[in-house]
Amino acid sequence: MTRYIRHAAVFCALLLTALLVNAVRLQVVEARAHDENPANRRENIARYDRQRGDILVGGRPVTGSRDTAEQLRYERTYTDGPLYAPVTGFASQEYGTTLLEHAEDGVLSGADPLLTPFPLWNDFTRRHNPGGNVVTTLNGAAQRAAYRGLGGRKGAVAAVEPSTGRILALVSSPSYDPGALSGNDPRVGRSWARLNADVDRPMLNRAVRQTYPPGSTFKVVTAAAALDAGVVTDVDAPTDSPAPYRLPGTRTSLTNESDGCADLSLREAFRWSCNTVFAKLGVDVGVGDMTATAHAFGFNDHSLRIPFSVARSTFDPTVDKAQLALSSIGQYNTRATPLQMAMVSAAVANGGQIRTPYLVERTTTDAGAIVATAGSRPVRQAMQPSTAARLKELMAQVVTEGTGTNAAIAGATVGGKTGTAQHGVGNAGTPYAWFVSWAQGDRDMEPKVAVAVVVEDASTDRGDITGGGVAAPIARAVMEAVLNSKE
Repeated sequence: MTRYIRHAAVFCALLLTALLVNAVRLQVVEARAHDENPANRRENIARYDRQRGDILVGGRPVTGSRDTAEQLRYERTYTDGPLYAPVTGFASQEYGTTLLEHAEDGVLSGADPLLTPFPLWNDFTRRHNPGGNVVTTLNGAAQRAAYRGLGGRKGAVAAVEPSTGRILALVSSPSYDPGALSGNDPRVGRSWARLNADVDRPMLNRAVRQTYPPGSTFKVVTAAAALDAGVVTDVDAPTDSPAPYRLPGTRTSLTNESDGCADLSLREAFRWSCNTVFAKLGVDVGVGDMTATAHAFGFNDHSLRIPFSVARSTFDPTVDKAQLALSSIGQYNTRATPLQMAMVSAAVANGGQIRTPYLVERTTTDAGAIVATAGSRPVRQAMQPSTAARLKELMAQVVTEGTGTNAAIAGATVGGKTGTAQHGVGNAGTPYAWFVSWAQGDRDMEPKVAVAVVVEDASTDRGDITGGGVAAPIARAVMEAVLNSKE
């Protein structure tokens, strides 16, 4: 009898061992394959079984979570969704994540191992951390001023702090409510179809994902190239520029919006935005130095992330002289995002240096402990400090007595550059109205904000569309918000 009991015990031990081996095979060896199996919904159920961390602006969450009491329990909610959509993006149970919701998904979902001091133990126990928080660099007052200024018109605003690269405002219009895409009921599908069918493309982030011909705002770059290359040594000396100016190798003549541009100095040509002067300056500088200067400002950079990707702004290095003339006034193949043009203005305000822009100040656990910070940002020298000082003076003159007087702010020094960019077949499209600027309060030691504004569909007569008339008031409102803000 004892022998039979012993055999039964051995057999039971073998069965137990087999069960343990099989459990190890399923839970360890084949765990990844099961996790990645489309039929396995456990990961999705676990993902939405806890509240997602928040995205914060000025210490206040602009996101939240709603308990639906369903299998996928928590849905994402948004405060002032259209206002912050170009920053937050959406977190949808049906369509995934975009922008900050995507770039910082590890922190927000609680999956980032840095959220726990014992990540290996969590891997063993399969415990899920609560979602962490993402603290942005945005200035809420500036964001609201930009959104109100655009007033639903197609366009975008980007504002940065020149000395640090902190992004203070990032607005795209028209916008949408990301909360409409959060759940998984039929209304979400209908919202998705409606947004994608909208000809105004409200889900397009025009501030960082759309490039435009920058028009005359690019003359800041051309002026920097001419000064750095020594083509211009005296901003008050005549530039030997005919008006009209025949494009090299062609019979096409370039003209100006106003008279009196012939042979003007760089100072006066910048003040009145003379196309002929800057087109000739670009040709005199040459394609090599123009390309190098544009690259130093950030053009042709594939790698910029803030932390989500930014569309590449372009300056074509393969142009002939006629094309170079047009490229030098922000036309032909020259294209830029509003964020890129804010960086151009920031470089002037910051002594010729560009700080890499960034949108996330720090990430934290749900309890507020810091997980990661932005840290020191790389610096790139876009132009010589002496060139930046001259351009700062020229931009200030545009606002005090040139085409940008609508951007003037009492109690502050403001520099700006207007632009009206032609586009479309035969330039038949409604011109884009541009304004780039920076502002320094009278009590400030350095400029506090640099802004770029583009308006695609200015609601006025074509001949009256100008950056100074349409875009400059929006830039002024954003700069005033920053200068007056306590954030």
